Order: sequence, then structure tokens, then C-alpha cells
Amino acid sequence: MAAMAAQTEIFPEDRLRADLYDFLAALLSAPPPPELLRKCAALSGDDTPLGRGIGALARVAQGTSARAVESEFNALFVGLGRGELLPYASYYMTGFLNEKPLAQLRQDMAARGIRRADTVFEPEDNIASLLEMMAGLILGRFRAPAGLEDQKAFFNKHIGPWAAHMFEDLEGAKASVFYATVGAVGHAFIEIEREAFRMTTGGPSA
Repeated sequence: MAAMAAQTEIFPEDRLRADLYDFLAALLSAPPPPELLRKCAALSGDDTPLGRGIGALARVAQGTSARAVESEFNALFVGLGRGELLPYASYYMTGFLNEKPLAQLRQDMAARGIRRADTVFEPEDNIASLLEMMAGLILGRFRAPAGLEDQKAFFNKHIGPWAAHMFEDLEGAKASVFYATVGAVGHAFIEIEREAFRMTTGGPSA
């Protein structure tokens, strides 16, 4: 996503959230290059669902190659005509591509000063783009950093209703090996975010 940078202090916990959004976006936007795969292999987890997912991701990354992960990515998301999964909000929320959720997202992007980069041709409601947008809202890449209520509104409208389901599908997809662990990390993180937003002011999450 194209962005206008804003200089401001970001709380460490919010920077960590943004880093994880960006990390997942990088893994889901294209096959990871060897450098990113090495970073995955160097990660360590703990005994939480998110930590266990990260630990599994590291173990699988240690035993695979960039070429193997590229082949897996293509089977999952590209394929002959289409991949095994269609990771778009419109598809998961309506059963069809390029539907009302995409139009609503474009309206909200325009309101927040976000536009699709000229080099990106995927519809904006791709999961990788949405995760990247969340990171940008937290860090202030588009305007000033978004407040918690604005983050919550964006998450609940464009990510919360479907992303956990998509990550579950990624965990169980026939072509998934490395990406099964990416799905586990994404699923756990989305549930953490959903619960955190639910506990903020302004009522329950949508």
C-alpha cells in the first residue's frame, strides 16, 4: 500500500503488534525469499497458542527451502487458473470476488489516505494487503497513527469477520506444510486481537 509517513511515538506493544501484522503480510503476499525464511527459522516461541505456532513455524522453516515454499505458495494461492485458497474478504464474506466488502474497503481506504500501490494488482481485500494496512494504521504510515477505536473499527469491519476462518483453511489445506504453521500463527494472532478489541471501550466487537 502507498503511504504517507507520520513521525510520532509508538508504544512498544503496539510496535510489536504492527511487526506481526507486517510479518504475516510479507509471508502471504509472495513466496518468502531465503533471507525471510532464515528469519523464520531463527524465531522461538513459548507455551501459548501464538508461541506454539511460532515455534512450529521456526521448526518447519529450518527443514525446508525457499524453492519448496515457493512451490507451496503457488499451489495455495496461484495454481492453474486459481490456487487452493482464495484469501479475499469478498470471497469469504459473500462467496464471490469483488463484491460489497471490497467496495466498502475502498471507501474506508480513501477516508484514511490509503491507496493501492501502482505495482500491486491484487484486489485490496487480499489478506496480505489488509494485514499490511493494519500495521500501517498502528504505525502511522498513512496519516497520524490510528487510535485504538479506529483500529478496532477497521479490524472489526474488514478482518475480524473472516480472517480466522481463512487461517484455519490455510492450516488444513492439502498443499500446506510451511503455510500450515503460518495459518496457526495467523489464527492465534487474530483471536488475540479480536479479544483485545472486544475488551476496549465502545462495546463488543462486531
